[in-house]
Amino acid sequence: MHIIVCMKQVIDPEAPVSSFKIDEAAKKALPPKGTPPVLNPADENALEAALKIKDAMPDTKITVVSLGSQMARPVVKKALAAGADELFLLEDATFEDLDSASTARILATAIKKIGAFDLVLCGRQASDTDAAQVGSGVAELLELPGVTVARKVTVADSKLTVERVVADGYEVIESSLPALVTVSNEIGNLRFPTVKQTMAAQKINPTVWSAADLGVDAAGLRKINKVKLYQPVREVNTEIIAGETPEEAGAKLADRLREAKVI
Repeated sequence: MHIIVCMKQVIDPEAPVSSFKIDEAAKKALPPKGTPPVLNPADENALEAALKIKDAMPDTKITVVSLGSQMARPVVKKALAAGADELFLLEDATFEDLDSASTARILATAIKKIGAFDLVLCGRQASDTDAAQVGSGVAELLELPGVTVARKVTVADSKLTVERVVADGYEVIESSLPALVTVSNEIGNLRFPTVKQTMAAQKINPTVWSAADLGVDAAGLRKINKVKLYQPVREVNTEIIAGETPEEAGAKLADRLREAKVI
């Protein structure tokens, strides 16, 4: 069994909003100094789904693929520490801020280059864009059956079974392999690697592929079209309506609301 998990490095979604700065000219969010990036939480859910399958099928191989620019090695190697067997970094300056279609195309190209696989797992969406389009795009390009928003993924007798989250519960879907599944947070958080596992992972060198290595024409890649990026200004104006008695205050409040045409 060979599982490929797509994972992305993102700005820490748990960082306080007030600590961010916005470069409106560059349309870019600047995280506070000293705040390292993290693996996308939903992608960590996808890796946990792969590890659960490996728990049941010990001969399973897990390959992690991550796309981006200037990826922090200690961050992406967390996947190896948690239990992945191999790490491929699709790293190129031209891979920054790609739209969903271009991201899916590069991931699909890399997966084809990696070779034979049985299952591709992705997070349901990335915390920085919340687009939730890449997984389905990869499935389309690889001509795979795709199942989204999974809360449980199991494999038995070369058959995939997925519990898919819906508005009023979940539905059970069965599929042949190979297939692609996007995983939701209901599957559980990624297990914590031990110190020994973390130290061992840092010694492993990932395979790095550039746009040229993948045969991708950088000129054909499309960026996210950011119309405007800004921090909203919130203003709260408070007016105290006083009175000698509650009745007087209530009457003055009613008059004030009529003036404001609220009532």
